[in-house]
Amino acid sequence: MTGFRLHLLRHGTPIDAGKMTGWTDCVPMQEGLAACVERAARLDVAAIISSDLLRARAAAEAIALRMAMPLTTDPRWRELDFGAWDGRAAADIGTDALAPFWSDPEANPPPGGERWSSIVARVGKAIGDLRAADTLVVTHAGAMRAALALLCGLDHRQVWMFDLPYASMLSLHIWPGEKPSAQIIGLYQ
Repeated sequence: MTGFRLHLLRHGTPIDAGKMTGWTDCVPMQEGLAACVERAARLDVAAIISSDLLRARAAAEAIALRMAMPLTTDPRWRELDFGAWDGRAAADIGTDALAPFWSDPEANPPPGGERWSSIVARVGKAIGDLRAADTLVVTHAGAMRAALALLCGLDHRQVWMFDLPYASMLSLHIWPGEKPSAQIIGLYQ
């Protein structure tokens, strides 16, 4: 099987940059939207999918309009749910609370939030439902890392080593199947 390319584009800078905006539906900045449109401009894809959260969806809508393509939204591409930490700055939460989470997000999820295995499972289901055609997904850093964990066999410590700034794009070559796998083609920042 030849596989297909999966381009994972992180949304542009939101107005609430610097906060843990997991499932918070915050507004994207115009500069962030423009950066995403520019990043995707040279892609040749058969489908565009987006997280249903506004900061990703607005960028995907602008890209789809420019490419004259339909857009599908899928909530499985959402960011990790930070629970009680959602919408708060890391400095306000404190390192005593955050350090265990960063060290082991499975054993130490945010209070009322999502475990690492949960985001990996839902992103895995979204990947499993993709058609075998080059696809752009506008999503979030956590979902991008979950895809890397699933497709490349990396653990949470390894995926946290990837710097994924706003409007960065991770391109993967996917080999679909019962247990899909991938090769990283590039990381564009």
